[in-house]
Amino acid sequence: MKSYLIRFLAVALISATIISCTDELVDNPVSNLPPDTGLFLVPDTTISQQPSKLQMHWWGDDPDGLVIGYYISWDNTNWGFTTRNDSLFALQIGASDTTYPFQVIACDNSGNGTYDNKVLRNGIDFGPEPFIDNNGNGIWDNGEKYYDIGDVDPTPAKLDVPIKNSSPVISWNTLTVLPDTSFPVMTFAWNASDIDGDATISKITICLNDTSDPADRVVIGGNIRLITLRINDLNAAEPLMDILIDGSESNVFSVQLRGLKYNDFNKFFVQAEDISGAKSEFISLPSSSTNWYVKKPTGKFLLIDDYITADDASSFYSTTLNSVNSGALNGEYDVWDLNKNKLPFSNISFPVTLKLFKYIFWYTDTNPSLELAGNSVRKFTESGGKVFFSMQFPQTLDVINIQSFLPVDSTSAPLSFLLPNTAVSADPNAVNYPGLTTTASIARVRTTYISGFSAQRVYYFANNVLPGAIGFINNEKNIFFIGLPLHRCDGTAGNVSLLFNKVLFDEFGLIP
Repeated sequence: MKSYLIRFLAVALISATIISCTDELVDNPVSNLPPDTGLFLVPDTTISQQPSKLQMHWWGDDPDGLVIGYYISWDNTNWGFTTRNDSLFALQIGASDTTYPFQVIACDNSGNGTYDNKVLRNGIDFGPEPFIDNNGNGIWDNGEKYYDIGDVDPTPAKLDVPIKNSSPVISWNTLTVLPDTSFPVMTFAWNASDIDGDATISKITICLNDTSDPADRVVIGGNIRLITLRINDLNAAEPLMDILIDGSESNVFSVQLRGLKYNDFNKFFVQAEDISGAKSEFISLPSSSTNWYVKKPTGKFLLIDDYITADDASSFYSTTLNSVNSGALNGEYDVWDLNKNKLPFSNISFPVTLKLFKYIFWYTDTNPSLELAGNSVRKFTESGGKVFFSMQFPQTLDVINIQSFLPVDSTSAPLSFLLPNTAVSADPNAVNYPGLTTTASIARVRTTYISGFSAQRVYYFANNVLPGAIGFINNEKNIFFIGLPLHRCDGTAGNVSLLFNKVLFDEFGLIP
C-alpha cells in the first residue's frame, strides 16, 4: 500500500511539472502602483492657529518602487519639487489671520527614461521635470541630472493650516543708556523683530511722556531702528523735536514730535506694529529706577568740563567766567561734564548738541576726548560756532587725531614737567594778549607746529623751554587753542580773566 501511494505521488508531480512547462503564460502583468503620501506638523498637535513660521514633515511610501521626491503647494496652483522630507516655512501674513491649504504629493521612480518638458498627472500640470541646473541657464541640457517623474499620489496629503499673526517684539539696543541730564538732543535705538518676518513690521510709533494722546504720537517707517531727537526752536512757545532718521541731519522726518518738558524729567516711548495691526507693548526709557532730566540751554555759551583730575579746575573756571567782562556771562552759560553725562551714540548726539550753542570753552587734562572733538569741532565751526580750547595732550599721541580739528602740522616731544613760575609769553604780533605764568608743575606739556597759512602763534615759551607754539588762533578766528591748563597759569592774578575777555569778546565777538 505504501509503495503504491509513493508511485502515485511521483507520477502526479511529474505530470504537474510537464504541464507547467508546456502551458502558455497569461498576458496580464500587474500595473505600477502609485505612491502614498502623509504629512504632519511639529509639534504633532490638534490643528489650530499656528505661528507664521512652522515646521512641516511629510513622507511617502511606494508599494512597488522608490519615492524620488515630492511636489508641494501652498495655494493649490503653484507646485515646487523637493527631495526633502521636511522644511521650515515662513508664511507671509496679510492684514488678518488666514488659512493656507498645504498639499504634498509623492512621486515614484517609474518614469519613462527621458527628460519631459511637461509633467501632467491627475489633471495637474507640474511643469517640466525638475533638474540640477549646473550651468545656470534655466533650461535642462543634455547631461544634467534630472528627476524622472513616474506615478504620483492621486490623493495628495492635505492639511489646512490656519495662521495666526504674531505681534512684533521690541527691545532697547543695549547702547541706548541715557545720562541723568542732557540738553534737548538725544539718540535712541531699538531692536524690533517679528516671527512672521521683520519685513511685516510696517510702523514704529514714538512719543514723549504720554502714550494716551494720539496727537502726541508720531508714526515712522517700520524699518527704522535709530533716531535722534533734536529741539527745533529753543524760543518756540511749544517745544517741538525734529526727528533725525538714523541720526542724519540730512534726513529729517516730515513730522515733529511734541511733548518735551524743559527743565524736567522726561520719558521716551516706542512701539512696533505689523501689517495686520498687531502691536508690541510700548517700551520706555528711562526705566522706573532712573531719570532723564532735559535742561533747556541758558544761553549761547557752553563750558565743557573734560577734566577728571581732582583739583580746583571747576571752581576756577566758574569764578573766572562769572567775572569776565564785568560779569557779562554770569548766569548766561551752561556746564557740561562729559565724564558724568555721557551720551549714547555720542558720535551722533554730541555734534548735534553742540549746535545748540554758538560759543564753547572746552578744558581738559591729559586724557582729552579727542575722538569727540575730532567728530564734532569741524561740524560746529562750519555751522558758525567758535571754540576756545585749554587742552593737554596724552602721553602717546598720533598727530592725525588732532589734525581733524586743529590746524597743526606736528607737535613737540612731551616735556616731563613744566616748572612753576615758567613764563608763557605772548607773541609780539598777538596784540593785547596778556602774558601768563604757571603756578604749579604741569606734566607732559607739548607745543605745536602750525602752518602760517592757517593759524597765528599767540603764546610760546621764552628761553627755549620748548620750541613751537603753546597757543594759537586760526585765521578764521573761530578756534583758539592753548596747550596748558589755564587754572595753573594765573601767576599774575587776573591775567587768565583778561585772556578770556580777549578771546571770547574781542576775537570771537561773543554777545551773551
